[in-house]
Amino acid sequence: MRVMQLDHVGAPLRAVERTLPEPGPGQLLVQVHACGVCRTDLHVVDGDLPDLGRPVVPGHEIVGSVRAQGEGVQGHPLGSRVGIPWLGWSCGQCRWCQAGQENLCPEARFTGYQIDGGYADHVLVDARYCFALPAHYSDIEAAPLLCAGLIGYRALTMTGDARVLGIYGFGAAAHIVTQVALYQGRRVHAFTRPGDADAQAFARRLGVHWSGDSDQAPPEALEAAILFAPVGALVPEALRRVVPGGVVVCAGIHMSEIPAFPYAILWGERSLRSVANLTRADAEAFLSLAPQVPVRTHTVTYALEEANAALDDLRAGRLSGAAVLVPERTSACE
Repeated sequence: MRVMQLDHVGAPLRAVERTLPEPGPGQLLVQVHACGVCRTDLHVVDGDLPDLGRPVVPGHEIVGSVRAQGEGVQGHPLGSRVGIPWLGWSCGQCRWCQAGQENLCPEARFTGYQIDGGYADHVLVDARYCFALPAHYSDIEAAPLLCAGLIGYRALTMTGDARVLGIYGFGAAAHIVTQVALYQGRRVHAFTRPGDADAQAFARRLGVHWSGDSDQAPPEALEAAILFAPVGALVPEALRRVVPGGVVVCAGIHMSEIPAFPYAILWGERSLRSVANLTRADAEAFLSLAPQVPVRTHTVTYALEEANAALDDLRAGRLSGAAVLVPERTSACE
């Protein structure tokens, strides 16, 4: 099997050939057809998350077909299409797992981080954390749904019944959650890097009511805001824009330091929340909802061996929508 391997933080990914593994009890061997490139992958590669001290294969927006099953697997017959998200394993025994909050399990393990992920042509996964995908979507179209879509959906649910929504950072997750929010009848205001006319135009094409720079005031007060940009300075900025009783949801796994801010912009029963990973219930709910909207994912494809270029484009803000790796093209591996 071919993989794009991170040997150590800060290094470019390296094309490597590995022995094809055999699935153990409860596992599936999945042939990868597409894998989205997520900002969390950047956090792994750039060292924003704790360094594991060993090589890892990133990637957790995986679409593929089942090629082999381990003992005891229920469902997911050979040849069936599955989606594989960030949450790859949880203990099932702790207070959070027992309450249906396996996203908070202290022993949880994550695809493309503790578990080798989808920057590969095959991946070994826990069958309990795989999902059937709507036939409505091609492999490439479905890949961004598995993190950008799922995390965006979980963040959106945290805004409750807010009708006027601000979204800070208009990338892969934002372009999906915007479609869901508009489908629900909400008014959406998109905030981008200052001067990013392309992202603002992209947001307007999707139907947002206003788009502008992240330091600008929207034309109306927000009832809630979601932050996808990992920029701590946007937290007080968003708090200033939401009405009393409003909520600001931080949807990333990593964020730069949040600067001190006056209590006055939090007062008035405003709240600040974070999103931590996802649950299997989130996946089932969102993957059922997406074709009803219908969510349309905007993608740019790269060959597997072009993973470094895809990460560079994401890091530099050169993407509108989502990058997706397609491992069908081959090249020499070490």
